[in-house]
Amino acid sequence: MHMTRMLAIIAASAALALCAYTQNPKTNDHARTLLVGAATPSSYRASSKVVRSAEVSVPATCRNRDVNPQVREALRLACDRPISDITARSADRVIVIGFLGGFVRAHESNHPEVWFGSYLRERYTAATDVATYSNHEESKALSDVLRMLDTNHDGVLSVSEERQAKIILYGHSWGASEVTSFARDLEEHGVPVLLTVQIDIVRKPGQQPTRIPPNVKAAVNLFQTEGLLHGRSEIVAEDPESTEIIGNLHMTYHGRHVDCRNYPLLPRTFNKPHHEIENDPRVWNQIASLIDAHLSISAAPMDLR
Repeated sequence: MHMTRMLAIIAASAALALCAYTQNPKTNDHARTLLVGAATPSSYRASSKVVRSAEVSVPATCRNRDVNPQVREALRLACDRPISDITARSADRVIVIGFLGGFVRAHESNHPEVWFGSYLRERYTAATDVATYSNHEESKALSDVLRMLDTNHDGVLSVSEERQAKIILYGHSWGASEVTSFARDLEEHGVPVLLTVQIDIVRKPGQQPTRIPPNVKAAVNLFQTEGLLHGRSEIVAEDPESTEIIGNLHMTYHGRHVDCRNYPLLPRTFNKPHHEIENDPRVWNQIASLIDAHLSISAAPMDLR
């Protein structure tokens, strides 16, 4: 791994661990290790060099008054992140796929996942293909991704097209379960995945959302443990030599108010913590940080054959 990229990713991982740890003394041991071992001045200096050069304007999504107040608050910290020409250029041919939870349709605009996709599309300019899907649209998502990877439009993925893939997956609840299933679909086609982000995993029937397949280069799990619906506390790599588990990070909301009025009264009453983590601005800011870090210096192509 290129040293500069490694330091940038470590710094972002440390920031994510710090975010969870400072709110929750029960942060898992792996996140504690990241926090203690990675939060060095040199790491932070390396990360700041990547994101502070040649700043440009924030994405228009951040100023869009059509975004409801709860989603706008969820993205507030991410919208405050500086963006550089280097950051924008690093996203060449990147594909980002988001999966929504429950029975939410792909373009329901009262969910942060949808607007985060718009934010990324603008942040990385036209170099990035970003799409959000219902967690029931796995086949459509796969067809779309394979078409995007087929850069010469011959209907067949060459080894070169497969190896050049830079794919990032994120999702909440059933959408987080779908992330792992979709990564397995891509593995069957010989396609690598740069990063997976799972938010409060709720297992879909027939899926194994906590076992990360070896075509995934890095993965992170953010979860909370309160309420009727709550996330899985641990993801594991099927092949630790191929996949880095950045962390299993326990978020808590005792004494912290997160506005969930973008949901109807019933779900936000009985499943409030499950939606608080979805609306938490710290979560989306740190996801943006990890994506920046993984794209700042592109990962070397993976050969799955």
